Amino acid sequence: MSKIKFYSVNDKWGEFSNFALYPIKLDGKIWPTSEHYFQAQKFESITYKETIRKSSSPMKAAELGRSRRIKIKKNWDKVKDNVMYKAVYAKFTQHEYLKEILLQTLDFEIIEHTENDLYWGDGKNGKGFNKLGKILMRVRDKIR
Repeated sequence: MSKIKFYSVNDKWGEFSNFALYPIKLDGKIWPTSEHYFQAQKFESITYKETIRKSSSPMKAAELGRSRRIKIKKNWDKVKDNVMYKAVYAKFTQHEYLKEILLQTLDFEIIEHTENDLYWGDGKNGKGFNKLGKILMRVRDKIR
């Protein structure tokens, strides 16, 4: 099977990154990126969610989301894949341009190629779970 690997927003297929600057509308609000939305959903605090939503960049949103000064939801590990799916689905259905790019991948395997994430990406040695890539492929199958 042919593979598409992505990571940086500045590289080919960079639109697949959650850091790509495509706003999404979810839960009655506009989120600057899918990363902003995903990171905010870790928390119960509405105030902290808004802080993340209004943060200046996806990197800042990720930093705020990784903070453990604010308590994360008890069930976060159980729901995080569904939250990611919801964000990615919104992104690729709310932007026609992105939808077309995703459909152009045909049946290729989509891989978030990163050394520092074994869960969402393929990890340093390619043995990671690649959950983001799998979600992108699920979204592609659904919008076909």
